[in-house]
Amino acid sequence: MTATQTDHVVKERAGWRAVAMPSEHGGWGLTLEPVLLGLLVAWSGAGVALGIAAFSAFLLRTPAKLVAVDVRRGRWLDRSGLALRIAIVELLVLGSAVASAVALAGWSWLAPLVVAGPLVAVELSFDIRSRGRRLLPELCGAVAIAAVAASIVLAADRSGRLAVGVWLVLAARAVGAIPFVRVQIMRLRRGQGPVWHSDVAQATSVAVAAMAVVADRRLLAGLIGVVVLAVMQSVWVRRAPIAAKQVGLRQMAMGLALVAVTAAGVLW
Repeated sequence: MTATQTDHVVKERAGWRAVAMPSEHGGWGLTLEPVLLGLLVAWSGAGVALGIAAFSAFLLRTPAKLVAVDVRRGRWLDRSGLALRIAIVELLVLGSAVASAVALAGWSWLAPLVVAGPLVAVELSFDIRSRGRRLLPELCGAVAIAAVAASIVLAADRSGRLAVGVWLVLAARAVGAIPFVRVQIMRLRRGQGPVWHSDVAQATSVAVAAMAVVADRRLLAGLIGVVVLAVMQSVWVRRAPIAAKQVGLRQMAMGLALVAVTAAGVLW
């Protein structure tokens, strides 16, 4: 292969990644957490299908957003066509996973996703206007994807109270984590940031997690986990900020730890 051909292949791959791969690295963890928690506390074949559907929807958002933005701006680029083709494939995978969940568990799992629908609509409305990085759409998207945990629980024919509870634990985690990360990134870039934004978020996250215990007492471990995360983030936000990549890796580790603690509390 000549140097020119190699450069062309590299550019094609880079273009494909830009169209197909989400740029929000934290989104991978926020999608994995509800899928993992739901399956740990209520394993089922329908739950696995819903997990596949959740990741398909997460991946679909990137090319779909590109197509929507280009259509809104009245243009059609090479990337628009590539994004459309990728979106169609991911939509087919998503539809197949949903059909599998319906075949295995009926529509018992749908209610949380219907409730989360307005949150998704808010996020998408910002995405189309290229404003998806603002606080409101990020919070709406994170709380909405957490509803997958509730759907997986219901698909396994477990109680509605447990379904609501696991959703609230993960929503609490998102409510505390996202403002904290935004403040840390702001401090990293500008040297300062509104620390009180993070403090309010931590207090709110604990209150949301407390409602999870009201829904199902087995989620007490989840509440304790959220309290620990809130305290840690309240301390860290007052220390020198670390690199964005380290923040992301730390957040993923904290999210997975919360999932493990919450699942252990429910199962034991």
